[in-house]
Amino acid sequence: MAQDDSTSRTVKETAKATQAAAGHAAAAARSTMSSADRTTQLAMDRTVLAAERTYAAWVRTGLGALASGLGAQKLLEGVIPLWLVRSTGTVLVLFSAFCFLAGIWRQLFPDRSSPPSDVRHMPTPILVFVNGFLALVALSALVAVWLGPTR
Repeated sequence: MAQDDSTSRTVKETAKATQAAAGHAAAAARSTMSSADRTTQLAMDRTVLAAERTYAAWVRTGLGALASGLGAQKLLEGVIPLWLVRSTGTVLVLFSAFCFLAGIWRQLFPDRSSPPSDVRHMPTPILVFVNGFLALVALSALVAVWLGPTR
């Protein structure tokens, strides 16, 4: 009977130790899960910010092409034939309009669904307005390339 009490106590102590270990394992699992969730959330935030950098790159490239198209016309007039000056300006200005439209297209219709993130997205109406205005400026510049004064 003494041996049964000893065995019973050992079983109870083992059960308590097992419960304590299970509690520690559950706490570790929760900690690991919350760490993984936070890492995933940070990755989603980086994805949103990368999309906005891509948008900014499209706009920057469009502005550069617009300036190059107008600058090329002024710089090349009188140096090369007028038709070549106008076609160079036209290609650069049309490329700038394409960049403005592609930038907004990429922002509004990403390749994948936009992940939920803590980072606020740029407001869509502002993006559409700004890029629409820049595209109109590019088209106005195209008119200036063809109808503007020549030397």
